[in-house]
Amino acid sequence: QVQLVESGGGLVQAGGSLRLSCTASGSISSGNTMGWYRQAPGKQRELVAIITSGGFTNYADSVKGRFTISRDNARNTVYLQMNTLKPEDTADYYCYYRGVGVGNWGQGTQVTVSS
Repeated sequence: QVQLVESGGGLVQAGGSLRLSCTASGSISSGNTMGWYRQAPGKQRELVAIITSGGFTNYADSVKGRFTISRDNARNTVYLQMNTLKPEDTADYYCYYRGVGVGNWGQGTQVTVSS
């Protein structure tokens, strides 16, 4: 089992920045993928960004150039630096971990961007 603990959500004005963090603990695979998804009210959960343990990244088109995902493998922690936030970025953000034969979600952290 892998446990995920997220932090860093909050309320910010449009154009502002936030940084999300997610730390994994438990049975961590040496090769794994961690990332962030988000779900706005009334919408489906969607990919924001993912990063492999080797550093390969993938971003949703809507966040390219504004968000940066990074990780500290020694700390099993993934970060999401969100800049130039827009009201449409408002959502619950969920950390995701995928290892060998296992996938886990965090409890979610709320991000609200006011106009």
